[in-house]
Amino acid sequence: MIRKAKIEEVPVVQNLINTEAQKGHILPRSLSYLYENIRDFWVVEEDGQIQGCVALHVVWEDLAEIKSLVVDMVRRGQGLGKKLVEQAIEEARDYGIKKIFVLTYIPEYFLQFGFIPIDKSQLPHKIWSECINCPKFPNCQESAMLKVLEG
Repeated sequence: MIRKAKIEEVPVVQNLINTEAQKGHILPRSLSYLYENIRDFWVVEEDGQIQGCVALHVVWEDLAEIKSLVVDMVRRGQGLGKKLVEQAIEEARDYGIKKIFVLTYIPEYFLQFGFIPIDKSQLPHKIWSECINCPKFPNCQESAMLKVLEG
């Protein structure tokens, strides 16, 4: 079941994200960040356990970012990540968002959803506020990708 994350699940979501962040695959998230942005997060729950998460963060009137996509290691390859991304895209459509971007180390994964590679310089400067605090800045190897939503 995919649903919005609940406040009491923040520590579980943080553990899921930061376990992957320790491997250098995504940015870590503090408890403060997660509590402040919990409304951005979707989780996939099976058998009472959170198996994955994704966030859709609205950046501007026509632009949102998909971030913090994680599926528990033992559940990968079962389509949960795909369902989470599809849910985030659907939410963007519901908001009337026209474009979604992602910064990722696995651009080939997002091709299946219609994201196309773009130059990072095409993204608004506002999105770089997180990057400045990243230990990989300014030598980040993430790829920027964009999906334009139809009507």
